Amino acid sequence: MPASAPPRIARLGFFTRLLDEAAPAERYRLATEQIRHAEAEGFDAAWVAQHHFNADEGGLPAPFVFLAQVAARTQRIRLGTGIVTLPMELPLRVAEDASVLDLLSGGRLELGVGPGGNPAAFAAFGLDNAQRRELFEANLTLLREALAGRPLPGGDRLYPAAPGLLSRLWFATFSVEGARAAGAIGAGLLLSRTQPRPAHAPEAQLADIQLPMIEAYRAALPEGVAPRILASRSVFVAEERALALRFAEQGLGRFHRRLVSLGRAEGEPPPVEEMIRRQDVHLGTPEEVIASLSADATLRHATELAVQVHSVDPPHPFILRSIELVAREVAPAFGWRPAPALPAARVA
Repeated sequence: MPASAPPRIARLGFFTRLLDEAAPAERYRLATEQIRHAEAEGFDAAWVAQHHFNADEGGLPAPFVFLAQVAARTQRIRLGTGIVTLPMELPLRVAEDASVLDLLSGGRLELGVGPGGNPAAFAAFGLDNAQRRELFEANLTLLREALAGRPLPGGDRLYPAAPGLLSRLWFATFSVEGARAAGAIGAGLLLSRTQPRPAHAPEAQLADIQLPMIEAYRAALPEGVAPRILASRSVFVAEERALALRFAEQGLGRFHRRLVSLGRAEGEPPPVEEMIRRQDVHLGTPEEVIASLSADATLRHATELAVQVHSVDPPHPFILRSIELVAREVAPAFGWRPAPALPAARVA
């Protein structure tokens, strides 16, 4: 696609780390409502992240349990794990839970996995963080064997079978090598809005890092396998930029202070516009967000866009309104069209 061409959005997703300022049960209720709202607005997919122990990092350690509940409250929207931290899981249990959820949801699961997780979580699970890559590769191999229906150690096969899930497997990575590995197995490529910058290029744009990953991924795909590339981006849309900036100053400032507590940043939060730049946030009115996303070169090569409000993290009603504005004004500017509305009788 020519560099001057605007991005084209074929599929649109809503992503949440379940970080609403609320107790856990209320977080789960609000996230469920947000996903149902995204479905009503025609979004194609909803994605949730898995995080262990730290409520400030993410509010969901059990994505399959949560998505099963969401599946019962929705009809059409696809349900994705972005991601399951595979090194800390028993891969056969992941395959079993994924297979059951896929059946219960009518084949709507998108299974995203990756090597993520903080070092403290690895220690709590009795694992060595230094071995996360080896653990991930071994667990991914066994997961793929199970999903493919091949005989497992001891001779058993996955039950219930999940013949379609292997074609809906996604791989999250921050590196060119990881992207090449995802392509080699025909998985989808999950690109994060939290892509770390290399030490030698701290001011690099996301596209500077992610376009070489996409190139390596495409080159490694088996012949005849279509690329699946999802770019996750921080997007918060409001009727007025001043309102968006007010929430950004609060949420991004809170995130900066957390980075300071982890030793990954220093000092007081910088001006809000600088935090927006540093954290790659697309924020403002629909027209401003359209212009901002148009400048993101990665999106010209992605097959899907997933929007999340993190780390702005506005209150729930404003998240719902942002979902509406993305679906009604922002995404259509890039050629996206909402899924057909559900019959009224089927919306519970």
